[in-house]
Amino acid sequence: MAGNFKMMAKTLYGFEPILAKELRNLGAGHVEEGVRNVTFEGDTGFMYKANLCLRTALKVFKPIKTFRVFNEKDLYRHIYDLDWPDMFDVEKTFAIDSIANTEVFDNSMFVSLKAKDAIVDKFRAVVRDRPNVKTQDPDIRINIHIYKNTCTVSLDSSGNSLHQRGYRILTNIAPINEVLAAGLLLKSGWDGQTDFFDPMCGSGTFLIEAAMIACNIPVNINRESYAFMHWNDYDAELHDKIVDASLKKVREFHHKIIGYDKAPSAVRKTQENVDHANLSDYITVERKDFFRADKPVEGKLHMVFNPPYGERLPIDMEIFYGKIGDTLKQVYPGTEAWLITSNLEALKHVGLKPSKKIKTFNGKLEARLVKYDIYEGTKKAKKLDRN
Repeated sequence: MAGNFKMMAKTLYGFEPILAKELRNLGAGHVEEGVRNVTFEGDTGFMYKANLCLRTALKVFKPIKTFRVFNEKDLYRHIYDLDWPDMFDVEKTFAIDSIANTEVFDNSMFVSLKAKDAIVDKFRAVVRDRPNVKTQDPDIRINIHIYKNTCTVSLDSSGNSLHQRGYRILTNIAPINEVLAAGLLLKSGWDGQTDFFDPMCGSGTFLIEAAMIACNIPVNINRESYAFMHWNDYDAELHDKIVDASLKKVREFHHKIIGYDKAPSAVRKTQENVDHANLSDYITVERKDFFRADKPVEGKLHMVFNPPYGERLPIDMEIFYGKIGDTLKQVYPGTEAWLITSNLEALKHVGLKPSKKIKTFNGKLEARLVKYDIYEGTKKAKKLDRN
């Protein structure tokens, strides 16, 4: 297909297979998993679509040059040779993010400064003026990655991380990253075919991401800007077409998405975020204590939640996690319950045998996504029902 080029999407640890599947479903070519990244091919319209629709991507990069580098003169020359004034206007601000894993350069900041000099000098030579560097929220982001003696220069098409969806205006004390939430939901097998429940909803991230998955809503539909909008070749008409085409693939959802939290402030924050995401038709939020409330629906239920870890919210872990297990056993028959925690010791007090344990990270904290199957009646009865 004419106009295709190679791109790379960054993601979180363990989410590479999910992101690769997302890319294939969107229509990407030559999809290959890396470490915390997936490479793929597509055209400019696909790059717009990737930023709009990928739930588990943090960034989408467009590599523009790869070269061998043995010293700082090589770095400067190759970057200077690129036609920067053709890519963005001198009035735009820019920033450079560098990663150097090499004996030649042991300081990423030095790489960024040398690259900045080359870009500024190129502008001065061509247009007799220079763009300004802006480290916070620049118009243009340039990524430089050096591994051994290979340097790749890319344009960051996303700008701010894609976890910044644009719907979350209020957060609680320990909010979960939106990309992490979406990835955990997809790992849990959530597909919108049952009712969904988060009994400790915080600021509502799981609820909102679950609704977007269930309805196939483009995950960044509420986001106002991307870095590619500041490129000289930005095609606003094409971008509008991509948005319209993606919105036509939204589907109906015929089940319930319910959130509980015992804190009035959490319920208020969740409701405001849900309203801001235009999802109040699909999500119900109530002030209730998980340990004192009844199961919110009859029949099958898909539950995903992020209980306190004890990192920022002081609680008695042994008692708290014991109550989680007791409540699931006594109140939630017919439920597939998933929870994420970085307190691996606390999991021992749940008192239920997990059917799955998946290693993940919540920020810098190593965590586990754990599944508990709560059967209708006993396991033996469940097996008999299947036969």
